[in-house]
Amino acid sequence: MPSDRSFFVIFNPAAGRGRAAVVAADYADRLARFGRVEEARTTRPGEETELAQKALDQGFTEIIAVGGDGTWGKVAACIARSGRRDIALGLLPAGTGNDFAKSLGIRSGAVDAAIRGIAEDRRRTIDMGRAGSRYFLNVVGFGFDIAVIDDADGFPLLHGDFLYRFCALRQLFKFKGVPIEIADESGAVGRRPHLMLTVSNGNYFGGSFHIAPHAHLDDGRLDAVSILDAAPLQRAALFARVSKGTHGAHERVSIRTASRFTVGFDAPVRYELDGDVYDLEGTRLEIEAVPRALTVYVPVE
Repeated sequence: MPSDRSFFVIFNPAAGRGRAAVVAADYADRLARFGRVEEARTTRPGEETELAQKALDQGFTEIIAVGGDGTWGKVAACIARSGRRDIALGLLPAGTGNDFAKSLGIRSGAVDAAIRGIAEDRRRTIDMGRAGSRYFLNVVGFGFDIAVIDDADGFPLLHGDFLYRFCALRQLFKFKGVPIEIADESGAVGRRPHLMLTVSNGNYFGGSFHIAPHAHLDDGRLDAVSILDAAPLQRAALFARVSKGTHGAHERVSIRTASRFTVGFDAPVRYELDGDVYDLEGTRLEIEAVPRALTVYVPVE
């Protein structure tokens, strides 16, 4: 029987190439067994922020986001900016990669466990990251990651892990690399040609790539993974290692863990933040961990 709980459910019908529009009604019906449900769907890119603010303004303390990393990141950022620590965020996967949920143990094929965690009010307080003024849940990426995201837009019939892997394979032979300098509290590493740099709060990105295998969501730190540029065949070998999370031992990979990083470039670049692409203003970006910024529901098996 429904309780006195109230859920504000935000979903992006475009997430997962339209998958969210198919599953959202089912998720809402299942949540309605445990409380009142108010649904809100986005009608344009970025509207998740406005809907999350609406939920806060109306007094909801339980917000459920149905979608993928972009949807979750925007809702989480709104909650973090509010400074509210009484809000709990539930993540139900319906996106393309659903990367961040994997770090919480939420799998696309096991939504029952995620809904059970919401029903039983199983909560965990976790960190977020901030790149400049933008909060992120999962990862900030530079270089190869952007080329793959751009390429994926050209294949509307593909989705999920296969889409990223397919486009990554194509870009292994096309991407030209980018010079990046990175610094943390212990000092700077000079500008070197990178295939990719990620600064991660979570463990996964790109569908199933285990990019930061030792990252923790509650240690007040981020993991910067530098993958230096290489010839196409060596790039392929590197990505095979990334899939397994064994790339850290490779001579062209370095992983640094810190609470703050500064990254620098020869010229303004584009970068991705939880799957959304932004233009960097200037040639440097400050990235820092934001400890205990968010409360999330965790799955119950």
